[in-house]
Amino acid sequence: MTSLLEIKQYLKIFYSRYDIYLIPAIKFLLAFFAFLFMNGQIGFMEKVSSPAISLLLALLCSFLPVNMTAVFGGLLLCAHAFALSLETFAVTVGILFIMYAVYFRVAPGQGYVLVLTPLAFFLKIPHVLPLVLGLTGGPVCAVPLACGTVCYYLMYYMKNNEKMLSSSETEKMAERLLYLVENVLNNRNMLLTILVFAVTLMIVYLIRRMSVDYSWYVAICAGAVSNVVLFLIGGLVMKASVSIGFVVLGTLVGVLVALIVEFFALSVDYSRTEYTQFEDDEYYYYVKAVPKMSIAVSEKKVKRINSRRRSTRRRR
Repeated sequence: MTSLLEIKQYLKIFYSRYDIYLIPAIKFLLAFFAFLFMNGQIGFMEKVSSPAISLLLALLCSFLPVNMTAVFGGLLLCAHAFALSLETFAVTVGILFIMYAVYFRVAPGQGYVLVLTPLAFFLKIPHVLPLVLGLTGGPVCAVPLACGTVCYYLMYYMKNNEKMLSSSETEKMAERLLYLVENVLNNRNMLLTILVFAVTLMIVYLIRRMSVDYSWYVAICAGAVSNVVLFLIGGLVMKASVSIGFVVLGTLVGVLVALIVEFFALSVDYSRTEYTQFEDDEYYYYVKAVPKMSIAVSEKKVKRINSRRRSTRRRR
């Protein structure tokens, strides 16, 4: 345990010293992989599917606010939709306009969540998000989480229905437009995922804010169980196709990641909990103080001895 606390302290010191370089690097990697995965999944427009375009946009995003990564991702999505068909482009623009209007109104400071959500779906670890966001964020994170889920399912639908959506028969344009709107917005799997993720996030958030001992661990366990149970019940009620094995495995990965986040974000010593009480003219206050685990890291100083000076002195 001591070695882990030392590693944690070293990482904090390293980040505090080099955050001016680390933050742009993190933005660059996040944007680059997000654009790369998007172009790999729906690379309908070859001109913007080049890795060079992803690299250039990622370099721009490294010096811009993280919300610009989401904006550039939306523009790429619209470009690929336009290359697929005019109807797909119209529906994509409409969905993104409504989604971004809600996002920038409610949760403009949660750009990382909006970018990470489709990326987590591509990596097959989406169940990590509600557990981690419930620990580190709040209810407002449910909005970008839902928006990112919509983006992923929109790309997933475009990829799996490429032939039907790219058909050039004029008499079927209106039919394809209605079919696209109905299947994207009324996708049962998407609606179920948004609902379960939001409820799981709220359960984890409410429990971890309680003043009981080990509330973060209880929140992780409760969130993991609720995530699996809600997907199982929701799949039966909404008649959605849910892979329980994938949900269970993804939830276990989410628990592991959440425990790692808990260690770096909290790591408190409940054995040294203190209780205090004070008052003012109107209220009595009862305070529970739990100290964080910390360890002093000794800085090693290396003293350099110039061998040339010593040799010249000896000669004299």
